[in-house]
Amino acid sequence: MLVIAIIAGIICGVVTGLTPGIHVNLISATLVSVSPIIIPIAGVLPACCFIIAMATTHSFLDALPSVFLGAPEAATALGVLPGHRYLLKGQGLMAVKLTIIGSLGSLILSGLLFPFLLPLVAWGYPYLQSVIGYLLAAIALFMILRDRKMLWAGFIFLLSGLLGYLVLNLPGLENPLFPLLSGLFGVATLLISLNESSSLPPQQDLPYTDVDGKRTLQAFGSGTFSGFITAVLPGIGAATAAVLSMQITRKLGDHGFMVLMGGIGTANFVLSLVTLQALGKARNGALVAVKTLFEGVQLSHILVFLCTAMVAGGVAAVLALRLGRSFAKLMSRLPYKTVLLCVIGLIILLTPVLSGVVGVLILVTSTAVGLLPAIKKVSRTQAMGCLLVPVMVYFLL
Repeated sequence: MLVIAIIAGIICGVVTGLTPGIHVNLISATLVSVSPIIIPIAGVLPACCFIIAMATTHSFLDALPSVFLGAPEAATALGVLPGHRYLLKGQGLMAVKLTIIGSLGSLILSGLLFPFLLPLVAWGYPYLQSVIGYLLAAIALFMILRDRKMLWAGFIFLLSGLLGYLVLNLPGLENPLFPLLSGLFGVATLLISLNESSSLPPQQDLPYTDVDGKRTLQAFGSGTFSGFITAVLPGIGAATAAVLSMQITRKLGDHGFMVLMGGIGTANFVLSLVTLQALGKARNGALVAVKTLFEGVQLSHILVFLCTAMVAGGVAAVLALRLGRSFAKLMSRLPYKTVLLCVIGLIILLTPVLSGVVGVLILVTSTAVGLLPAIKKVSRTQAMGCLLVPVMVYFLL
């Protein structure tokens, strides 16, 4: 039953990873709602392992729609632009390979660090929680000051921050991040590309010898650290952690950044198991579901979950690479502008389904804000104020 649960979780993780708008949290919540039927048949531990396998697989596969379609979610929003640059150079598959390397490297490193982090988290959590708000404020200020157009950078940061704060605090709004991030980083990027590009070059399958080993090691080390921060602290998401890492590892370029983006998502989920065991706190929707299903989680169960994540990650890496090759071949054959229009249309159609009519208004507004960095030649990371400002308010006020 455990093997069947892991296989089923991997399959569902592929579906959620490749389908914009369908998230692991949605499947996990659905499983919890039908648990009175499922648990007597499958058992609690297999049901939890299903969720672990699904979430781990999702963290490997979610880069594909981000790179090839420009359809982001919270974990991959910042990766849209570098991934799109790779795609326009005919190297979209290399961007996917780099995220796979980052995910797999961070998965292995997270597993190795797991026994050392358990006591460290229990001891250091109160100290880290007390300074994170000030750290994020300092990083935000540094992001603005280092931009060549500081005034516009500050304006875009504050504007996106105000938008993010309002959206995330709207009562009754479901899936607020979908229209917010799809507009800022998805539709805005696609509209710019639609205006500038008429076709895609043939997508190359570059060998792994083109991967820069030194930058890759630095990137997935940084990704693992950032994933650890997101796993421990409430309110800190993968994209926020990516902004933090970018200030530390400025010389990694697009190559290192794609590795970093792959590593953060996977490390975030795996190291959330540390937080669950050390603090008894669930830092993401999947582990909230696990905690709801299995109240008496012990260290032995956490180790089973860790092994499940390792197995699912190994399988997911192979699947992501094969599906990436299929995506690359398909993108080379399709009219690029037609693909862009279809993706924009898909996002517009999904928005009212996932977030209602208010979501459409948010999508339009966030797209307008997302176009500003390109128009004013300001770093796209300034638009991450949409997540940084609400988190800073959470910690400082």
